[in-house]
Order: sequence, then C-alpha cells, then structure tokens
Amino acid sequence: MKRAVITGGSGVVGSALIRELAVSGVELLILLREGSDHNERVLKLAEELKSACGAKITIRECSLEHLKDYRADGSGMQELRADGSGTADKPYDVFYHLSWGGTKGKDRYDPYIHNKNVEYALDAVALAKRLGCSLFVGTGSQAEYGRSDARLTEETVPHPENAYGIAKLCAGHMTREYARQLGIRHVWTRILSVYGPNDGEKTLVTYLVRSFLNGERPVSTAGEQVWDYLNSEDAARALHAVGDRGRDGATYLIASGEERPLREYILEIRDVLAPGAEVGLGEVPYGDRQVMHLCADISRIREDTGWKPEVTFAEGIRKMAEAEKSKNVK
Repeated sequence: MKRAVITGGSGVVGSALIRELAVSGVELLILLREGSDHNERVLKLAEELKSACGAKITIRECSLEHLKDYRADGSGMQELRADGSGTADKPYDVFYHLSWGGTKGKDRYDPYIHNKNVEYALDAVALAKRLGCSLFVGTGSQAEYGRSDARLTEETVPHPENAYGIAKLCAGHMTREYARQLGIRHVWTRILSVYGPNDGEKTLVTYLVRSFLNGERPVSTAGEQVWDYLNSEDAARALHAVGDRGRDGATYLIASGEERPLREYILEIRDVLAPGAEVGLGEVPYGDRQVMHLCADISRIREDTGWKPEVTFAEGIRKMAEAEKSKNVK
C-alpha cells in the first residue's frame, strides 16, 4: 500500500490509523466532516507527522452526505491541508471508511440516522472506485452481535439490538455486494472496545483516566462484566495489516483476544495512575440490555495477516494519561 484514503480520521481509531500509515510512508487523503470541532486535532497531527517523518497528507472537508459529490481531483471541496497531491493523478490503493453518524446516546437507536449511514457507506464504495482504489475496508462494530455469552467469532450469528448495530451489519453486507459489482476487493472489520488518545469524552476509560489524574473519586458498576480492551495503536496496526494482506470477502474481528472482569481493568487503571485511590465500585447500576460478556477469537486475522496485539493495558493507559496531561486536563 502506497496511497490510502481515510474517512473519520479524528476519532480514537482514525487518528491512530493516520499515524500508523503516515509513519510507514503511506501518502494519505483524509476526508473530514465539514465544520467539525475535531478537525483541528487532525490538522495538528498532520503537522506533527510532517515534521517527524515528512508525511504526505492531504486533508479536505467532505461530510458523509457529500461523499457522492466528491470528484477524483477534489475540486469543489474545502482543502484544509495538502502535502501530497490529493488527487487521483495516480490511483489510491486502499479506502478506509471509518466515519459514521449517530454513534452516541439516544442517536444509536434512531433508525433514520443509521439508514442514512448505510447509504453513505455505499457512497464511500463508489468514491473508492472513482479514486482508483483496489480495496475497500469497512469498519463495523461489536454491536452487530448484540449480547452473547460466548467468545465471538466471525461465524457467530449476529443479533444486533439497536439501530446502530443493525445498520453496521447491513452496511457490511451491502458494501461487500456493491464492491463486487464495481470490481473492488472488500474487507469488513468488526472492532471491539478500543481505548487510547482521542477516545470518546464519555467512555469509561476516558472517565477513569481523567478522574484519577484530577484526584477525583470515580464511580462505576460492580464491574462483573467480562471484557476485552484493545489499545488504539494495535487497532491501527490491525487495519494496516488488513489493508496490506487482508483476504477479499473476509470479515475480521479486531480485539485483544483476551478477557477479564471489567473490575480488574478499573483497578489496574487506578494502580497505574493513582495507587491506593478509592473507587466507587457497584455504585452505578447496570444499564438496560447491559452486555455482560465481550471477547473475541482473533485467530482468523492472525492467520491471514500475521497481526497480533503488542501494547499491554498498563502501557496503553500510561500513554493515554500522557496525552490527557498534554491537554491540561481539568
């Protein structure tokens, strides 16, 4: 892979993927939501990567609803930065589609929002074709499975329980069929719980890291859930490996492949950042449709690509804490 396109580059996985590919010498075209408060984060990262490794990165504003209008030369779109050509004067190789609307709160249950997301995913496949890409990599979710007491595999029958999970499952099938029609190879990934810099403001790990850094007393459920956490650097390396060596038509689970009670993760974060600090375990009730078991068998992606997780949970928390400190966490 020499040139790649990324949508959704401001989140925990997207920003890590930008860094992973740029450091590896891949020229990037990054498409960001128009007017997003997070775009500055990506611009800052691009400047850092240019200084550190001479990265070639073109950044343009192009919201999901405008993917269908994006032309190969990028004309008509607001250009925020251009170190590469940013055009299809030579084709791109891989299109990574990470962008998705309505991922938080009650929006996850809105069928109209997520019906549009499926349409936008198909628009992304068509854009991949216009940009000359030979591979489309879509990013699905654990939400496609719903609740399961067993370790997830690619063969586990999905039972999504909200509009977000239903739409992700639909997008995986729809984009695969459309890519086949357009003569593009297709890989779908289902990503479990990823943590790291630029994680969501309301995720448990972000909440815990910020609480301990600020000397506050965090509260949580009893932590009986059996969970699987993967560091964002490892998730990015997995997507890189899939882009280079993924098998056409495959679905891959991206996770650590290891499971332990959430309580242990909570206490490890405490021990890394604030040994001896008090934690209010059991003070938050379990939510409706609480997922109590989440872990994946990652043997397929390891066999096909050679990828395996490398960052320990403690190491990942230290890196996340350093990133939070650099933002002057309050």
